[in-house]
Amino acid sequence: MSVQERKQRERAERERLIVATAREIAEQQGWDAVTTRRLAERIEYSQPVLYSHFRGKREIIGAVALEGAAEMAAAVRAATSAANGPRERVAALARAYLDFAARNPAVYDALFQLDGGLAFADEDTPEPLKDAFAALLESLGEVAGDGVHPGLFTEVFWASLHGIATLTRAGRLLPEFAAQRVELLVERLAVV
Repeated sequence: MSVQERKQRERAERERLIVATAREIAEQQGWDAVTTRRLAERIEYSQPVLYSHFRGKREIIGAVALEGAAEMAAAVRAATSAANGPRERVAALARAYLDFAARNPAVYDALFQLDGGLAFADEDTPEPLKDAFAALLESLGEVAGDGVHPGLFTEVFWASLHGIATLTRAGRLLPEFAAQRVELLVERLAVV
């Protein structure tokens, strides 16, 4: 291994450590607790080393969001691949999405609530975000209904899931109706 390859590998490892540590702090204490000073102390590197990887907290949030998008896409695909038929796939997708949001609140915030400097619904949208949307579209496109653009249907269904996830987390929805919400959403929106 050349010196340059070793340095590139070490740089990539430091970057992963910064992102993982930021994510850990955010999941435990919230994003307000994630500062470059705290990250530098926790990973035992100087703040200038952090800034050599990320220009600031916004870029770190963006890196966490991209990592989270890939994880969410994988979770949705795993759940839908085990389901039989379109209706079951859509219900599995909804449950996997809501479960991901509940289990990873800081990552979910990085994806959909905070400014990570990422473009959505644009030519410049990073590939992990496009792939996360594609993971939803794969199952939702087949139940959009006649005359309904599959991408538009996916946006509406996704917005519904996001609303449920956000309101549930805020304690604004009754927990005892969680399963019925998914069933109602699938029953009323998905044309099977």
